[in-house]
Amino acid sequence: MTPCASVCAILFKMKIEIGPGFSPSKIVCVGRNYAEHAAELGNEIPKEPLLFLKAPSALVFDGDSIVLPLQSQQVEHEGELAVIIGRDCKDIADGEDPLQYVQGYSCLNDVTARDIQRADVQFTRGKSFDTFCPIGPHIETDLDTSDLKVACRVNGEIRQEGRTSQMVFPVGFLIRYISRQMTLKAGDVIATGTPAGVSKMNSGDVCEVEIDGIGVLRNNVAEARALARA
Repeated sequence: MTPCASVCAILFKMKIEIGPGFSPSKIVCVGRNYAEHAAELGNEIPKEPLLFLKAPSALVFDGDSIVLPLQSQQVEHEGELAVIIGRDCKDIADGEDPLQYVQGYSCLNDVTARDIQRADVQFTRGKSFDTFCPIGPHIETDLDTSDLKVACRVNGEIRQEGRTSQMVFPVGFLIRYISRQMTLKAGDVIATGTPAGVSKMNSGDVCEVEIDGIGVLRNNVAEARALARA
C-alpha cells in the first residue's frame, strides 16, 4: 500500500484488505501480557514487556490453513489483537502519542508449538513454523482498543475469552517501549499477547479468532502429511 493510500485509509476510517501482498519487516510479539495466561503456563508476570520475534514467513491469511508440523505433538492457538504500524518510528518520546504511528488493527493467531517452546526455552522455533501467524480478515483503521473482547473458538467452542483492558501493558505503552528497542517500520506487526485458555489444535479443526470491532479470522487446521498427499 502506498503512503497516500495509507493516509487516506486513516482519514476516511476504512477497512484495509490484508493478503499475500502484506509483507512486514518483522512481527514483534509480547509474551505473558495477560496475567491469567501467564499463570496457566506457570509463569510470573514480567516487570517489563517480554518481547520475541516471529518469522514473517509464518504469515498466512483468513481462510488459509494452519499446518501442523511433523516436529510437534502440541500445537496451540493464541488469539491476539494485532497492531499494524503505519509509518516508521524510533525512540518515541514520553510526551508523544504512540497511536499516531498506527495504521490499524487486526486479529492474529500466535500459533505455538508448545512442546518445542518448552524444550528450546526460547521462543523462535516453536513460534515460527510456516503458517504459524494467521492474520486478518482485514485491517480496521478506526478502533478504540482500550476494552475490546478477544475470543478464540475451536470448532465453535469458546476456548479463550478476555478483554484488552486486562493487558498488563496496554497498546500505547507497547508501541513506545518497542520503539526504544528497535525501529518499527511501516507495515510491521505487534502481537499484543493472548488471554488464558490456550489449547491443542488437531487436524480437521476450525480455529476462529474474533475481536470486537474487527471481525473473525478463520483458519482450518491440517496435518502436514495429509496436506502433502493432497
